Amino acid sequence: MFDLDWIWERRNRSVVLLVSALIVIAIAIVDWRTKPYFSLGFLYLFPIMLAAGFLPRWAIVTLGVGCGLLSERFSNLDPSDAHIRFGFEALALCGCGLLTLEFLRNRRLILENQQRVRVLVETSPAAIVTVDEKGFIELANLAAWELMAPQGGTLIGQPVSAFLPELHHALRWEEGPQFRTSMQCRGHRGNGESFLAEVWFSTYKEGSSPKLAAIIADVTEEHSIHAGTAGSGMPGSAERPTLNPRELEVLKLVVQGLANKEIASRMEISESAVKNTLQQLFGKTEVRTRSQLVRVALEHYRDRL
Repeated sequence: MFDLDWIWERRNRSVVLLVSALIVIAIAIVDWRTKPYFSLGFLYLFPIMLAAGFLPRWAIVTLGVGCGLLSERFSNLDPSDAHIRFGFEALALCGCGLLTLEFLRNRRLILENQQRVRVLVETSPAAIVTVDEKGFIELANLAAWELMAPQGGTLIGQPVSAFLPELHHALRWEEGPQFRTSMQCRGHRGNGESFLAEVWFSTYKEGSSPKLAAIIADVTEEHSIHAGTAGSGMPGSAERPTLNPRELEVLKLVVQGLANKEIASRMEISESAVKNTLQQLFGKTEVRTRSQLVRVALEHYRDRL
């Protein structure tokens, strides 16, 4: 598909407006010279669409009405229907111009926002990646490259499961609320080394495609300080403990990133009941923190959530 965005670049303003004016004049002359019962008024759509990217709304409406008048003035069609025909033509021309203007403005805003996000990601000291619906990394900054040291020198296009397997499980293909949360998991570098990763991530959708954005930190050294008192935070058995409906509901809301107060409000129970349920979940899954609980949920209870 051809990329026509260059036509409406700021540096082309004078040229495009001049070309639009010449096209309007050419259409009027040709329309005047053609035989009766044949009108070229619809061709005014093209110069209006070209000029719409550089004109304010009032100028687009003025141009549309002017082209409608030219269409009737130089047309050889039956003059008895001129007023009705002019009204429809002016409405169509103005509407087309205004629609083009809004489309171009939205397009520019999207591109500017994408550029801002890209600059923010690339210049951030934190490791940031985005993952597409197939589980491949589509955007990564220098900090992410330094953290995961991929073979071949690039993270773009690499499967995130090769570096953070648990993060791949967080992608949501099924319909459901988008969520943001954090978890600790084992990460792998391209050179074979492993590290303990603290991951803050958020799911979102681009169109109908599920995607994920994550900030990753290496907390291996920090974790080793507490290694004597903290457990592994993961169930050792392949069998998952059975959870009752309340525990499953609380677990689902924890995965969505809700705080205890928000969970209590959502479930219409007391905050102390939420805390008691969380303690039951910690005991059943043999974890000590909410981030570890999120990891267990994504690995072992995804089908129940």
